[in-house]
Amino acid sequence: MSLHLQTNSTQRLFTGHGTNYVAVNGQRFTQAVVVTAEAVRTDWSATDFDSLTAAHFDYFLELQPEVILLGTGARQQFAHPNLYRELIHAGIAIEFMDTPAACRTYNILVAEDRKVAAAVLV
Repeated sequence: MSLHLQTNSTQRLFTGHGTNYVAVNGQRFTQAVVVTAEAVRTDWSATDFDSLTAAHFDYFLELQPEVILLGTGARQQFAHPNLYRELIHAGIAIEFMDTPAACRTYNILVAEDRKVAAAVLV
């Protein structure tokens, strides 16, 4: 599916998603990515939902977003709160959604100038 939204051309936005990929500003990614308005990061070591650890969530403490949208793949899944306890203590919200929903929601929040990070498992 192709996604289009007109906004600041320097922002990173999801421009598509499908089976085993997401696209950000037209560039296709087939591994987990973290996207903010300023950057696409491929250094997040997560590979799949079942292998997520507290360290995968602690990765976001440095970024200090208001909210993290975790795209969990083709279906929505929820992690145990013990895994993201440090985010809660830091006042960072986290929402779990399927990857297509995370992509769409991220684009809307970025257009509203919210400090959001999308962590997407593909």
